[in-house]
Amino acid sequence: MFSNTAAAVDTQAVASRNRRLLSAAEAVSLERACLGGGLPHEAERHLCLAGLNYHEDSVAEAHLHQAQALAPDHIGVYIGLYRFYFYKGRLSRALQIAEVCLEKSARDNGLAADWRQVRPGDASFGSYEAALPRFYLFALKAYGYLQMRLGNLDEGHAALAKMLELDPSDKLGGSTLLRVLERMGLDDDD
Repeated sequence: MFSNTAAAVDTQAVASRNRRLLSAAEAVSLERACLGGGLPHEAERHLCLAGLNYHEDSVAEAHLHQAQALAPDHIGVYIGLYRFYFYKGRLSRALQIAEVCLEKSARDNGLAADWRQVRPGDASFGSYEAALPRFYLFALKAYGYLQMRLGNLDEGHAALAKMLELDPSDKLGGSTLLRVLERMGLDDDD
């Protein structure tokens, strides 16, 4: 038989586990609402069709623009556009989308419009469960990476350094990109 103490401990453990599960469920719900939820069915259909027609650039891009017309400020649509342009090698266009994502996520997080002015305490950048601040970091990473790829090394370095300032635990891997940038131009003998 269980003692009263064991029953109390079991009840506390179950309550604690339920709180963690609820928190995880709430985090997933928030992330869906912020990043994928609220997308009109027809816009979602166009995003799916864009993926299915990825091999036909003009058809896929037309579906992406239809999705954007139906959900003009939805992060899910911006992510679709960014990925399309990035993987098609249209890096200048991908950079434009990354800039829009950075501006939108700054607004959504109540941050300064200029990423250089954002400080670590301005949002929950250290919390992986915080979807909106995490998206801001992803947008800043995309912006910095594309600046590097397009030859704007100083701008890329500054953006990635800012990303690490905001996320010193480096959850999103900005330090890897900075190391690549720092190794550029070094001889194999170095």
